[in-house]
Amino acid sequence: MSAAVKYTLGRIGLFVAVLAALWLIDMNVFLKLMLALVFSAALSFFLLRGWRDEMAGEMADAANRRRTDKERLRSALAGEDQDPTTEGPDPQR
Repeated sequence: MSAAVKYTLGRIGLFVAVLAALWLIDMNVFLKLMLALVFSAALSFFLLRGWRDEMAGEMADAANRRRTDKERLRSALAGEDQDPTTEGPDPQR
C-alpha cells in the first residue's frame, strides 16, 4: 500500500475516533466537527510522523524522476542527446 494511502486513511481514522469520543459530549454538532478536525490534526502530527515522512520521501522521489525525465526529453528534443556508446569528439579539446 502506498504511503500516501496509509497516511490519508490514518488521518481519516483519527478524525473519526476523535469525533466518536466527542459525540458523547452535549454540544453543537458543528462545534464537535471543528474540534474533531483540530484535535485529529494535532494528534496526526505526532502519531503519524513515520507515515508522513515516508509519503514525503515518495513524493520527492517522484518529483526527481519527473525532473530527470523532463531534462532528458528537453535535451533529446534539442538534439543534445548523444549515445554514450558512440565515440564523439573529446570534450576537453
